[in-house]
Amino acid sequence: MRVGNSFSTYPVRVVVVMGVAGSGKSSVGARVAERLDGAPFIEADTLHAPECIAKMAAGVALEDADRWPWLMRVRSRIDAAAAAALVAGRRAASAPASATGPPQYVVCACSALKRSYRELISRGDPDALYDTVFVHLDVGRQELLDRLARRQGHFAGPSLLDSQLAALEPPDAAREAAVTIDGARPADRVADEACAWIQSYSRADVQQ
Repeated sequence: MRVGNSFSTYPVRVVVVMGVAGSGKSSVGARVAERLDGAPFIEADTLHAPECIAKMAAGVALEDADRWPWLMRVRSRIDAAAAAALVAGRRAASAPASATGPPQYVVCACSALKRSYRELISRGDPDALYDTVFVHLDVGRQELLDRLARRQGHFAGPSLLDSQLAALEPPDAAREAAVTIDGARPADRVADEACAWIQSYSRADVQQ
């Protein structure tokens, strides 16, 4: 995806914290949102259709036909949150897209496993309202299994991990607005590193 030359072109930056089940998307994403002046936080798992939640709870991996409607809902929620950030935030909604000023942020925790999924989530906004960057949390398989075994009250269990790892297309920083971070460390350290990158990334080198 081709994006603008710098963050200053956009009044809002959307941050998608991505990765497979157990990578820490929700924990890190919530911390990132808190560090970014209490930015709105979207938990994409809450937007799954009930039948898809039941499917995953039974240990059955989702297919693309299950995921596309969900991703559309995620995109719609991001659109709404970005618009609200302008209305309620530090920059007026009428400010020109090229204006400089304190940035607004929206943070979303979403698996975003495939590049095509990320392209849907981040497709260009005609009003240049926001740009989208991805923070990929990379965690080894055994650590992921250990985390999932300890996790309670979530529909995605250890039986889904291998299918997610097989589907994962790690983002290429030369072609996508993305960074890969070691997610095996404590969530606060991961969030600190993510925020440092989020606030400095300019996108100038992203290729078509």
